[in-house]
Amino acid sequence: MGAKWYLGTGAQNDVVISTSLHLARNLRQFPFPSRLSVPEKIKVNSIVKSAVDSVEGYDFNYFELKTLSQSELVSLAERYLVSPEFASSRDGKALLLTDDESVSVMLNEEDHIRLQVMYAGFALEEAYRTADRIDNELNRKLEYAFDDNLGYLAQNPMALGTGMRASVVLHLPALVAASQITKLITTVSKLGLSLQGSYGEGAAAKGDLFRLSNTLTLGISEKAAIDNLKSIALQIAAQERIAREEIFKNAITEDKIYRAYGVLKYARLIDTNEFMELISLVRLGAVKGLIKMDTAKIEALMIQMQPATISLSVDRPLDRVERDKLRALLVRQNLM
Repeated sequence: MGAKWYLGTGAQNDVVISTSLHLARNLRQFPFPSRLSVPEKIKVNSIVKSAVDSVEGYDFNYFELKTLSQSELVSLAERYLVSPEFASSRDGKALLLTDDESVSVMLNEEDHIRLQVMYAGFALEEAYRTADRIDNELNRKLEYAFDDNLGYLAQNPMALGTGMRASVVLHLPALVAASQITKLITTVSKLGLSLQGSYGEGAAAKGDLFRLSNTLTLGISEKAAIDNLKSIALQIAAQERIAREEIFKNAITEDKIYRAYGVLKYARLIDTNEFMELISLVRLGAVKGLIKMDTAKIEALMIQMQPATISLSVDRPLDRVERDKLRALLVRQNLM
């Protein structure tokens, strides 16, 4: 098994945690998934799986969603590998996934094919090159639904055109502390982008993690969309760094960080919300050099300590108290 992509550290990692790029594609000879019967969806899965399996340089594991438990499905969503909507029903759906989880293909989500590439840190161009290469190989084997005027056809009109959604996950604790997130959400929406909680919505995002994504796919090239996203992401990162300098002028910030570290190091019960709040402060302290902890380990914990994923680590159902107890134990072990 390969090391997971999120165990690495990428560019701009003080603010930018990860990059992902999605491409939505549909097969010309089939209606959109919402109009397909289960046998037809299974046929689509077979056709796409054969094409994906022939992509050079990648080995994909194939999972039919009907064979997965509820915890396994929810954990996939917690690890950003599938959308919550995709995990909400099983019939006729499948997932192709590399060992390191950096490349995944959802089959019969909103579209027949939802290709996703993920990297640690700020890597928009790299993610696009990888996704584009895989997409080009698939395009030689599959007949995509494409219109000369509209571009790639998708079930959701918002995805018409390039069918591309690129995003970066940003850690913005200082802008949250400065109450700047609501204003930022409004500002970026006017620039063809969306900013929302990576875990949780809007300004109340868990762990101060926010996903910045392009919303325009029609009438704009992939390069223009990526350049726009890159420019705004760098501006937000710069604002976050300035805001961090400001909040560290107050001794309360450093105190909060060490208190958070102390709770995580010694607590015996930690629920998800408290964990995300505390680990956000610890990550800020690690980036500023106050706490000697690898940020890649922190990013891994943010994923591994989510409810369904933590339950899978012991391969049995856990009630809330058992889960909170196990989370506290695992966190303590990682901070030793």
